[in-house]
Amino acid sequence: MALFSSAQLKQTAAELGFSACGIAQAAPLSATRQAERRAWLAEGYQADMLYLEQHTDKRFDPRLLLEGARTVVSLAVNYYPGSWDELARELAGTIDAHDTDEKAGINDEKADFTDEKAENVAFHQPNAWHLARYAYGTDYHEVVKSMLRSLAQAMGWTTETEVRCFVDTAPIDEKYWAEQSGIGWRGRHSQLIVPHAGSYFFLGELLIVHEADHYDQPHSPQCPPHCRRCIDACPTSALRGDGTLDARRCLSYLSIEHRGPLPPEAAQKMSPCIYGCDRCAEACPFNRMARRTTIDALRPRPSLLAMTPEGWINLSVEQYRELFRKSAVKRAKFEGITRNIQAVAQTHLRSEAAERDSGSVAKACGKT
Repeated sequence: MALFSSAQLKQTAAELGFSACGIAQAAPLSATRQAERRAWLAEGYQADMLYLEQHTDKRFDPRLLLEGARTVVSLAVNYYPGSWDELARELAGTIDAHDTDEKAGINDEKADFTDEKAENVAFHQPNAWHLARYAYGTDYHEVVKSMLRSLAQAMGWTTETEVRCFVDTAPIDEKYWAEQSGIGWRGRHSQLIVPHAGSYFFLGELLIVHEADHYDQPHSPQCPPHCRRCIDACPTSALRGDGTLDARRCLSYLSIEHRGPLPPEAAQKMSPCIYGCDRCAEACPFNRMARRTTIDALRPRPSLLAMTPEGWINLSVEQYRELFRKSAVKRAKFEGITRNIQAVAQTHLRSEAAERDSGSVAKACGKT
């Protein structure tokens, strides 16, 4: 069987908009990774995501997902929308939607671990409620899957017996394979960090029966031993410090996957985000190197950026369906979004009441 050109694959991937592409030989997960996975499940860190407990055999050996599979291709797609200032200027027409430094190549910013600043430029408008960054564009499952199919077709892989495409919907350990293929490493916030670019990426995989003429080397972790920015930024202590995440405490899981009432601590600490959470990523110095996505379908929708707290509070089912048409946010369902909105609204009411009381006390003290 002829070997496919790894250089051709990577060039084609870049032309299609992928930010990173790596190639690894299909094989069982390392014994260390399998043990980590079993320990994670044993601790109950998967919360109610029972699907993560299923198909362990396939998750531990991707060759069981496609007969004759020899290669795993890992790809990353940038979804970083930019800062609120950039988006506001874009909406006002003062900058072009495609004005981005990413086209120039690797960002020349540095991940400064000595800077005491804990966060990057705020994404959301002051006093506004917002979503996690990835949720403002078209559903990434559709966008990335389409890109993967285009890549496979461009390489001449057209049948289901020679290639399968995955985007967060199959039992494949995507972060492990991203590490093995050399496109990045798993940070302490459990997300994949792409060198010189950060962690605002969707991951996808091609599992193919063909062999490459060259395979990439695994990427070793590069987070400094002393850095705890992401861990300290998590408001619910969901990060364990070793790259694992306790979903039972994670605001992203609780606001999206969890059904039923929110735990009191989560309800009080969600604000001002009504869907997902980016706080650990915002704290990561590597994300200061992030550049705005060049994928039009992943750019924020103006209708979402224009939403106000009043608009969220009065959100109807019809508005929800229109606002989140072809959006990953529908994963939380209308009931979940309105539950989150109510929690954030209650937090703001308590905060406003506390400010009024504080002002009254200060005023009274000033008169005495």
